[in-house]
Amino acid sequence: MANIPEHVLSEYERLKDELNQHNHRYYVLDDPAVPDSEYDRQMRLLQDLEQRYPTLLTPDSPSQRVGGVALTAFTQVRHDIAMLSLDNAFSDAELEDFDRRIKDRLNYAAQEQAPEIEFACEPKLDGVAVSLLYLDGLLVRGATRGDGMVGEDITANVRTINSIPLKLVGENIPELLEVRGEIYLPRAGFDALNAKAINAGDKTFVNPRNAAAGSLRQLDSKITASRPLEMCAYSVGQFQAQTKPDTHLAMLSALRNWGFKINQHVEAVVGVADCQDYYSRLAERRDSLAYDIDGIVYKVNDLHLQQRLGFVAKAPRWAIARKFPAQEEMTKLLDVEFQVGRTGAVTPVARLEPVFVGGVTVSNATLHNGDEIKRLGICIGDTVIIRRAGDVIPQVAKVILEKRPANAQPIVFPERCPVCQSSVRRAEGEAVARCSGGLFCGAQIKQAIKHFASRKAMDIDGLGDKLVDLLVDQNVIFSVADLYDLRAEQLVGLERMADKSAANLVAAIESSKQTSLAKFLYALGIREVGEATSQTLANNFGSLEAVAAADADQLLEVDDIGPVVARHIVNFFRNPDNVSIIEALRAAGVNWPDIDQNAQVSQPLKGQTWVLTGGMEMLSRAEAKDRLQALGAKVAGSVSAKTSQVVAGPGAGSKLAKAQSLDIPVMDEAEFLLFLNNTE
Repeated sequence: MANIPEHVLSEYERLKDELNQHNHRYYVLDDPAVPDSEYDRQMRLLQDLEQRYPTLLTPDSPSQRVGGVALTAFTQVRHDIAMLSLDNAFSDAELEDFDRRIKDRLNYAAQEQAPEIEFACEPKLDGVAVSLLYLDGLLVRGATRGDGMVGEDITANVRTINSIPLKLVGENIPELLEVRGEIYLPRAGFDALNAKAINAGDKTFVNPRNAAAGSLRQLDSKITASRPLEMCAYSVGQFQAQTKPDTHLAMLSALRNWGFKINQHVEAVVGVADCQDYYSRLAERRDSLAYDIDGIVYKVNDLHLQQRLGFVAKAPRWAIARKFPAQEEMTKLLDVEFQVGRTGAVTPVARLEPVFVGGVTVSNATLHNGDEIKRLGICIGDTVIIRRAGDVIPQVAKVILEKRPANAQPIVFPERCPVCQSSVRRAEGEAVARCSGGLFCGAQIKQAIKHFASRKAMDIDGLGDKLVDLLVDQNVIFSVADLYDLRAEQLVGLERMADKSAANLVAAIESSKQTSLAKFLYALGIREVGEATSQTLANNFGSLEAVAAADADQLLEVDDIGPVVARHIVNFFRNPDNVSIIEALRAAGVNWPDIDQNAQVSQPLKGQTWVLTGGMEMLSRAEAKDRLQALGAKVAGSVSAKTSQVVAGPGAGSKLAKAQSLDIPVMDEAEFLLFLNNTE
């Protein structure tokens, strides 16, 4: 090719080869080797070269393809109307260019008062595109997109998905209707699916999109039926009826009336500025949704204008996708460190080459435990995919084995605690390995003291993590009981400790002596015994002596306490070191009122789980929690299918959204106060 530098030709061929391999892995094998963000970057580089050197462009370029080669395991289906992909916008400027191109093609510049374009905006669901064909209202075929022209017949599988109607309902049903939509796996279903796979020792899915794709390509439809897949309709292909809606939103409304699920966040806006506003609003809500989205799709709402605008070779001129920042990125594993927690759990932490993902720069990620290291097959030096969604701790989702260097080093789980050199042991049936050093281990002592002093436990104001580290490192304290022997003169002179701050801390420690049985039990840091379980133990046994004397059978009679928790409680109070610390705390003056078992009020909310979210204006969150627990309710920190009721104050976010998606009853603060007054 004349006038094209050799290094450009070489780079172009490399990009073509890599992108074709990525397409094969993504569309055919459902096993992508790189995150979407890396694929998009490579595609952009390829397209830039083709624009600068037009003679490079050949029919086999990945930029000229919609998807990948169709699977041969299913019967092939040829789409009468191609299922094309969308062009992408990665910035406000590119979205403005899209708007300008539409206006130019419609010749709006020649009009004295050119109208703004009305766009239909909808979340871009991260799943699998499908085509559903209905004849006289009956589902006769389901097909994947495949390469855009030829897909796979997955009729038996789509028939198992409850959100796909087998027979259309309502009025004015078309004689022939081809519905296009996205089949996806909600996050809760994805988590449950992977948890089941881990328990069975099977391979897990990287993300919900791959789980959905893997579920749809099962030859046995019973497997597909066991997966909690959903589908949202987003457009129509073939359509034969006496009348047809004039707008995209009207078409979606008709589909809803015929029995299809339509995304609740679809709306019409006028002008590119409102499109940008919609993008910002959805970006803020992204992490609170019950499913993954990777961007926004903008479509000209007027179907007649869509027809006038037409198509380019691989995409419609009237639609574009605006991508969100990636939640998956590729980076390198530089090292693995092992941290020791309050209960002795030894946790491997991946040290990563810093990478920007999910809106933040990530340099660490959890590897959970030895089983996870083995399952991933990960080595130091590997290239890995990091996934971060919302506030979830970054995780290593996958290892790119093709990029493993020759000098990659296996990760060796320590046999000795990295802090105290005690042996590391793993109990039968548990995934977590633990240091056997107990309170002899400096890491466990520090974490135990930090937990003991935390707000939900003894609430010792001013005793921060750095100060605890300093006190332990300088051998000032050796256990939680030593806190109550601290004197101001011991503290003065320590880093950031002057006379006043030292006096304030001693006063806070003194004040913490007056507590409640539930808070004291929680402060002790018994494994698997959180706030709710501590409150349950206090309510059921009434005194610390009764809890300490209870055997496993007595504990199992208490609601929400199973065999594992019962064993941890019994073991804790049978440990002489723990008993001596409790005795020292009581001798130092730590006290609480016992609960009169005979005087306890009725508990009408016993067996119910409540969740508080958002702000509280008329009572504090702690007070609301105490009043609910006094009525017998368990107050949880997250919403699940087991949640009985949600109380949503001002500023409620993801928990409210999840409650609404699960149809869980929600009341505001005023309704909550009225309920309490009528119940107590």
